[in-house]
Amino acid sequence: MAAEPFTVTITDAEVEDLRERLRRTRWPEPQPVDDWSQGVPIAYARELCRSWAEDYDFGFPERVNAFPQFRDTVDGLGIHFLHVRSPEPDAFPLVLTHGWPGSVLEFLNIIGPLTDPRSHGGDPADAFHVVAPSLPGYGWSDKPSTTGWGVNRIAAAWDTLMTSLGYTRYGAQGGDWGSAVSGALGGVAPDRVAGVHLNMGAVPQGTFDEPTRQEQENLKAVKEFARTGRGYSAQQSTRPQTLGYALTDSPAGQAAWIAEKFWAWTDNDGHPEDAVSRQAILDTISVYWFTASATSSARLYWESFGSFRDEVTAPSGLSVYPRDIARPSRREAAQRFTDLRWFEELPRGGHFAAMEQPESLVEQVRGFFRLVR
Repeated sequence: MAAEPFTVTITDAEVEDLRERLRRTRWPEPQPVDDWSQGVPIAYARELCRSWAEDYDFGFPERVNAFPQFRDTVDGLGIHFLHVRSPEPDAFPLVLTHGWPGSVLEFLNIIGPLTDPRSHGGDPADAFHVVAPSLPGYGWSDKPSTTGWGVNRIAAAWDTLMTSLGYTRYGAQGGDWGSAVSGALGGVAPDRVAGVHLNMGAVPQGTFDEPTRQEQENLKAVKEFARTGRGYSAQQSTRPQTLGYALTDSPAGQAAWIAEKFWAWTDNDGHPEDAVSRQAILDTISVYWFTASATSSARLYWESFGSFRDEVTAPSGLSVYPRDIARPSRREAAQRFTDLRWFEELPRGGHFAAMEQPESLVEQVRGFFRLVR
């Protein structure tokens, strides 16, 4: 393996094509409700797309390019990754894995504190060498042309990547699909993976005869998510190709499909931009648009949707944010994570922890890996 330096680029022609498509959007009629219960309200969808076409600075390539990044062929597939080495000689290697609808952009605010805690008011003993790959079919990694690229194969590819970089013992961290891949890594490479830290732990809930009050509240949230919030995953896990035609052709459709999750899954006060800036939301949407990865990213659901319940045997840490889509208690989490060494419930934050609560997540990662590094 020989990684080659990589730079993210978008052209003026691609930007103009996006703007033209947004100007020609055929909008539906307004929703007959005054809230988000039928999806993204048309007023916000139109304002977000107007801003994307007129106000957005399209500066996300420069924000990613501020970090060393590469592409390498792993198991026959081109994989894009950030590789940021710490200035501390005893730093511990850590592979960060994003999820959907995310990308490596969500880690940009935590890479500095993780790799160089000395410069961010932290203890240099907590330093990490950070590797952050783009999932297959996401961002600037290749799109698989055959089936089989599920969570376990991705975990094996990450292990190959880490060892090729010279890391024979390392940790793994992730949320959403990153939690599934990180958990699987412990089984794929138990002699090399020192521990896994997750900021989303999907586990069986409602399994105890005498649930606590908090477990009852969390189970109500799980049932509400199943009733009103799981439609996107049903579509992506069964018919990703059909969905992809609309999202790949319509930037307004792609924007609404992703923006809804920033409303539904963040710790906000009724509006997604309470939790995450419009710039960050449009950065995320732009990655999917300019890489045309709506379809290829959705196929991971088709490949591996059941993997979120697989047992995790590696030393594990779980940080539970109060507006995430999975919020188990410690005893519930212990049913899936058989060597659970760190469990904390945080006061604020949701599904996109690295974007919503970067300082909190950094402290959680540091705290867990002090136990296993």
